[in-house]
Amino acid sequence: MLTITAALRDRIVAHARADHPDEACGVVAGPEGTDRPERFIPMLNAARSPTFYEFDSADLFKLYREMDDRDEEPVIVYHSHTATEAYPSRTDVSYASEPNAHYVLVSTREEETYEFRSYRIVDGVITEEEVDVVEAY
Repeated sequence: MLTITAALRDRIVAHARADHPDEACGVVAGPEGTDRPERFIPMLNAARSPTFYEFDSADLFKLYREMDDRDEEPVIVYHSHTATEAYPSRTDVSYASEPNAHYVLVSTREEETYEFRSYRIVDGVITEEEVDVVEAY
């Protein structure tokens, strides 16, 4: 189960809305071994595409060095789907390289509503998980 604050969820959704019609992407880092998302890190979609996202390799390298220096890990890897449901595509599964991360997808296909769903993706197997939204940890 993913436990996330309402404030972090809202920031992820706001980033997805702001980048629409392109897919948004980013990471929420947390202290190593805690499974607690804390630091919101919106990233640039280097693909600048409404159907595909790609982290800029230099930005990603810099982020991982920064997380190492801060004893953090990627607790959430998120991106948006702009025209489809919030379910991982084959490409999303092929890019899922963090077995301990929660892969959050936000669908912005509806202007007034959104879907916010979380998955574990390990060895190509997709498992949807419950999302518990809390006010504070």
